Amino acid sequence: MSYSVALDGISGRVVTVEADISDGIPGWSLSGLPDPVVADARDRCRAAMINSGGAWPDRRITVAMYPSDVRKVGSHYDLAIALALLAAKGSIPTSGLRSCAVFGGLALDGRVRTVPGVLPAVLAAFEAGLERVIVPEHNVAEARLVAGVEIVAVKSLRECMAILAGKEPPDEPNLPPLHGEVTIDAVRPLRIDNSDLLDVRGQIMARWCVEVAAAGGHHLFLEGPPGAGKTMLAERLPALLPDLSVSQSIEVSKIHSVAGLLSADQPLVTRPPFLAPNHTDTVPSVIGGGSRVIRPGAISLAHLGVLFMDEAPEFAPSVHDALRQPLESGEISIRRADGAAKFPAGFQLLLAANPCPCGFGYGHGDKCTCSASKKRLYQARLSGPIRDRIDIVHTVLPVSRAEMHQQVGADGSTAAVTGRVAEARRRQWRRFSDLPWVTNADLPGYEFRRRCPLDAGSASLVEDAVAAGSLTQRGADRVTRVAWTIADLDGSDRPDASHVVRALYLRSDSQLGKSPAARELVSWGA
Repeated sequence: MSYSVALDGISGRVVTVEADISDGIPGWSLSGLPDPVVADARDRCRAAMINSGGAWPDRRITVAMYPSDVRKVGSHYDLAIALALLAAKGSIPTSGLRSCAVFGGLALDGRVRTVPGVLPAVLAAFEAGLERVIVPEHNVAEARLVAGVEIVAVKSLRECMAILAGKEPPDEPNLPPLHGEVTIDAVRPLRIDNSDLLDVRGQIMARWCVEVAAAGGHHLFLEGPPGAGKTMLAERLPALLPDLSVSQSIEVSKIHSVAGLLSADQPLVTRPPFLAPNHTDTVPSVIGGGSRVIRPGAISLAHLGVLFMDEAPEFAPSVHDALRQPLESGEISIRRADGAAKFPAGFQLLLAANPCPCGFGYGHGDKCTCSASKKRLYQARLSGPIRDRIDIVHTVLPVSRAEMHQQVGADGSTAAVTGRVAEARRRQWRRFSDLPWVTNADLPGYEFRRRCPLDAGSASLVEDAVAAGSLTQRGADRVTRVAWTIADLDGSDRPDASHVVRALYLRSDSQLGKSPAARELVSWGA
């Protein structure tokens, strides 16, 4: 008997693998809701055992996997099934498999294959009380992130048999890694190195919008013509975010482990992830899914980080619609005929778009070649429910000649802004220290309204906007959150009317707070 783990999203459940070898007509029986990959384990285990110096029992073989109502998916059960058979035929002592979980696929020559999902599997084994875990050698780095568990790394079935029998492991050459299942190739993490906000010419207001979004974890929509700096600003947002805490790093690393994206050199994700799917990507690659194994998509891989959708209107409407529920709940549930999985999806959404298909429909629109109906259809590709979930909207216009020569001071560099963002985050952390949430954008609406009310004068500004139809109730809630973030950046204990006016300005960028007084309030450094 041996133990393994069945994964459901990033959570796991211990699976008991029992093997029995009896007299009768030679045959093979496997029960316990195995998927086709697990059902084919017989041929892999047979070849691996024979090529490792053992013998395949020419008798009746029965393998049962419990709990029998949990579907078993993936090749990581191979090693556990092979060891259970070896223990049943007396080739290895059963004592070595007690309180021991086993993960690993098998190659036909006996090598142990690298498998995805080792980190959440080891965590599940530890929480179930198992004290020892056997993993492929190339998965050992992520397995050792779990403290309190003895990790045994093996390169081959022969080496594993020797360790369990208490013998000296064979002196085998360092075997190259054999990668397991193919992960979603449409999800591409974007790496931005040596970039600084000072690289962006002008765009003082856009810089401030990015700073506020980073400080409070708010969703941001940058709209403007090509070449104005939208993508440059978006790519510099991740550098402004603070490092993940230890618990956050483990949570994010579990998702990347299930996706097979963790490397042996860097098994722990310590920085907020930044994912930039292409507008041609499918719904499963962005949201998550798969025909057989349910894998996390870009929105889950961007958990506690940033999801950047450049050319947002070009994404399929089905992708936009699928974002609605995760933006509110912070998680995504994926159901298929053969099973279901739930993944965290607490990401910060960052959208960039042109004003029209040609991109020049701004200002007087002299260069624009699009008809009015074409513009309306293009704008409608981002639905009202999605727009209503965006906290900050800003139009990024081309820089003028004066702005091209304008020098931004050191307080506009990435290092300086990162410091202000970190201080604002610390204020939020102290305010919510007794809660599981970190930023103003994280808190559920009912909790935020109870803990962070506005004073009567500031609240009336928001109420007036709702009464005038400029804000929905959801929009009013998001304006209040942004006002608190602006106050945190200013070092204020609570927002006043000026903070609310600036939040209203950032909410629409074109309809609210456009008086000269409001412009003075929202100017850079106000």
